[in-house]
Amino acid sequence: MERELLQSIVETARAIFGAQASSIFLLDEETDELVFQAVSGRGEEFLVGTRFPAGRGIAGWVAVSGEPMIVDDLAREESFARDLAESTRYVPESLMAAPLIHRTRVLGVLEVLDPVPQSRSSLGELDLLALFARQAAAALRVAVDRRDETVAAAMAGAAAGGARLPADGAPAAAGALGASGRARGLELLDALRELLETPGGD
Repeated sequence: MERELLQSIVETARAIFGAQASSIFLLDEETDELVFQAVSGRGEEFLVGTRFPAGRGIAGWVAVSGEPMIVDDLAREESFARDLAESTRYVPESLMAAPLIHRTRVLGVLEVLDPVPQSRSSLGELDLLALFARQAAAALRVAVDRRDETVAAAMAGAAAGGARLPADGAPAAAGALGASGRARGLELLDALRELLETPGGD
């Protein structure tokens, strides 16, 4: 369910900024790695699940600093990890990146690669990406919290003998609560789209 939500986020971000690709990395705190969780555009067929050290590259810098970043010419950017980009089979010329922050916690990073020229040279567009990332993080947190509540309720019910898990281990009530969480998350994205479409909204 989170995967569908994340995919809708990257597809919307790619469309907003006219980018060649967009991706979301989530932070795996146990391994200190960033993990591709959703990709739209270049690399979407094979990048999901790929990991790299959280302290490397621009995505790593954004995750550590909690600050958004725009780079118009990656060939001149020292923090750009070209070897990591080459391993994804696509080396962009420019990118924009913003942290996915819920309260004070960095959940991951949203990137758009090779956005249209007016986006890559505008601080206003970077602010817009940061706003979108905040909305996306809130939606993701809602979905994850709903999932965790469902799993906890199913386990408690099973322990009391009043509920059973299906053979695949998924909680029996996951469909209803999961759909609710996803709907709430998508409502946040729809609200952001309305903001973007409003004259003077940027």
